Amino acid sequence: MPETTRRADRHTDSLSGTRYGNRPTMKDVAARAGVGLKTVSRVVNGEPGVTPDTERRVQEAIDALGFRRNDSARVLRKGRTASIGLVLEDLADPFYGPLSRAVEEVARAHGALLINGSSAEDPEREQELALALCARRVDGLVVIPAGDDHRYLEPEIKAGVATVFVDRPAGKIDADVVLSDNYGGARDGVAHLIAHGHRRIGFIGDMPRIHTAAERLRGYRAAMEDAGIPVEERWMSLGQTDPVRVRRAAEEMLSGPSPVTAIFTGNNRVTVTVIRVLAERSRQVALVGFDDIELADLLQPGVTVVAQDAAALGRTAAERLFRQLEGTLVAPERIELPTRLITRGSGELPPAE
Repeated sequence: MPETTRRADRHTDSLSGTRYGNRPTMKDVAARAGVGLKTVSRVVNGEPGVTPDTERRVQEAIDALGFRRNDSARVLRKGRTASIGLVLEDLADPFYGPLSRAVEEVARAHGALLINGSSAEDPEREQELALALCARRVDGLVVIPAGDDHRYLEPEIKAGVATVFVDRPAGKIDADVVLSDNYGGARDGVAHLIAHGHRRIGFIGDMPRIHTAAERLRGYRAAMEDAGIPVEERWMSLGQTDPVRVRRAAEEMLSGPSPVTAIFTGNNRVTVTVIRVLAERSRQVALVGFDDIELADLLQPGVTVVAQDAAALGRTAAERLFRQLEGTLVAPERIELPTRLITRGSGELPPAE
């Protein structure tokens, strides 16, 4: 028989005894190393009282069996799992990448594991995911709300699950929340367009029930009111951020005898679709978007945006969460982080007429 065949047979033989789901235990390690369970426990947990030779034999047995410590018993003793949960709106949204990473970095600094999932902007799915994480005994939750009623978390919070909401406030409960200045940022962005001579300014945003969308619409209205500009209903469109809906809204605003000369977009997904619509038109239209987007500085003209610091949101929320776990916080707080207007050219275009 060829050597390669014999090797394959030996490999098959080594796997034939494998029983998936039956992990090696400390008892198995003790039997292989010829020591007692307490000795294995001392080696695994880094405790003193084991000779170097015995420790070497135990470690060899651990390596040979592929043993991994089961932390379940330690969790039951300590009441902590060293893990936290993060409930996002959409894992595919670029905005949530730096936010999630920041939460993970803070968790790691505290020796904790991060488990995350997406609600897909569905309140029922948000509740299902949050409660599933609680059932797995996470120590805390960072939640980007999809719904507006979070009373379902009251029993978990009372049971000691630290909870911080981020990007949007909790509904019908008093809890820590970390937000961006959505109202102020939108107001500044629209005021910037007005300062460059625009009077017919459109607003395309997300679903009106979403806190951020409502606040950005409020900022848009405030800037127009400050400038004494009456707002026409056809200049405003809120709804799903899918490209078909956004494209239709933009094309309606840009058509007719008195089209808008500028558009303020309510989030990064809306901005991307509007950029595509404007690229198809010969007439220049000014644009300011809420949220920065990748390659915004490389487009012609570059895209002027109201940028929020997603990483700072995540970091602040996570730090707040661990302060709760340490028992150093008393009353819930609302923390609002500033936004920043970044001018790149699209928001500085004058009216075409």
